[in-house]
Amino acid sequence: MSDWVWMPDSSRRPAGPHRRPAQRSVQRPAERARTADAARRAAYTVVRAVDGGAYANLELPRVLREQRVSGRDAAFATELAYGALRLQGRYDPMIALAAGRELTKIDPPVLSTLRLGAHQILGMRVPSHAAVAETVALARQVNGAGAAGFVNAVLRRLSERPLDEWLGHVCDGEPDLLAQLAIRESHPLWIVKALRAALLGHGAATAEKVDAEVALLLASDNEAAHVSLVARPGFAEVAELVAGGAQPGRWATTAATLPGGDPGALGAVREGRAAVQDEGSQLVALALAAVPVAPLREEAPEHWLDVCAGPGGKAGLLAALALQRGASLVANEASPHRADLVSATLKPLLAAAAPGQLVVRVGDGRELGEAEPKSFERVLVDAPCTGLGALRRRPEARWRKQPGDVPQLATLQRALIGSALDAVRPGGVVAYVTCSPHLVETRFAVTDVVKKRADVEVLDAGPFVVSAAGQQLPDLGDGPFVQLWPHRHGTDAMFLALLRRR
Repeated sequence: MSDWVWMPDSSRRPAGPHRRPAQRSVQRPAERARTADAARRAAYTVVRAVDGGAYANLELPRVLREQRVSGRDAAFATELAYGALRLQGRYDPMIALAAGRELTKIDPPVLSTLRLGAHQILGMRVPSHAAVAETVALARQVNGAGAAGFVNAVLRRLSERPLDEWLGHVCDGEPDLLAQLAIRESHPLWIVKALRAALLGHGAATAEKVDAEVALLLASDNEAAHVSLVARPGFAEVAELVAGGAQPGRWATTAATLPGGDPGALGAVREGRAAVQDEGSQLVALALAAVPVAPLREEAPEHWLDVCAGPGGKAGLLAALALQRGASLVANEASPHRADLVSATLKPLLAAAAPGQLVVRVGDGRELGEAEPKSFERVLVDAPCTGLGALRRRPEARWRKQPGDVPQLATLQRALIGSALDAVRPGGVVAYVTCSPHLVETRFAVTDVVKKRADVEVLDAGPFVVSAAGQQLPDLGDGPFVQLWPHRHGTDAMFLALLRRR
């Protein structure tokens, strides 16, 4: 449960010996609490926009800015909106029971209000009376007086039991353990099953312990990720970020963690010398750079390729490393818009590079192997994927993904690996990376491609990740691939395979 104890000014009452005795209102119900407080109104606006297809991480800052919500109110609105979105799979069956009707028979805007109320009552430390009163005020303002009465009745029912009792009640009739976990930890059942299979397939859990392990993994998806920063080598130092209020990262030598506040307040981030980047994302890029590659000719500069560079996080780290070594980097991206994002994040590095040393271009990664065969020493394939390893970052993401996404992505991923292996020269190395642990997108993708080629050696990625970290990392899997986990490493669930072309 969140530690929030905040209440808007309209909810606060005198406490202790000076508290006034309760008095009956002389107003009619329709005259009471007509307006909602700004924080809840902002949270509602965000949730409705996300239900309409917007992204919470983009919508929230805009709403807070436009509605002039700041400080503690902004923090409360963020927790309320993100929590209601992330945990709707937990709250929805409880709302249905308390309402005595199926969710499909509740008007969607009213359901959004109920989810916000449920999160305050069951997921935040907001006193029940304040959560009910303020959410009813919100309903009256945004859903109408008739809906407000319904919201009042449902939320009062929800407030009658603690979360554990509600969870027991809604899970009682469900004999399947994974279905219960799907409700308790608010994930679609197909994702629960896929993550369980991934834990087994990557050697992260035994059959006897996998159910407990998947529960920990799902719970970690419901915790907001810390802001990780990368100090781009040659442009910034971790010590500079620490001096600005960050803390040293847990694993990567380039990483720092910002416990709170705006990353843009740090000069190095504003100037593009540092950036926001998950520590797992840093490790896989550093691991690619750590693999020894024999030069074609003595002192000949290396040529590197990022096949799917957008929006530019890994490309930024690779570019900094390339500049340090005198190598060149081509950052390729299929989407023109995402290529523009890459150019923006590489701006200070492009300014420091020699002409032609760093190039951002638009192109189909599947065609690069044929267009530029045997041209690069190091190739990164950060493939489009389901993103099941980064669900903690976007609260709505789990509800938008579908099982049918996997086969479509799998075809693309295999084509990109094949193209990258054609583009790398003999002796060079390809790093295949996803932010999903799904077996079809990770192990199976690599083995499907490699078994059809006699010119590829699968390297043990573990030692290169350890080299990138400068320390031992536990629980990297049983090799030769590396799989990171949020609940074990505090990173996104990044997968890494290193392939050397013979």
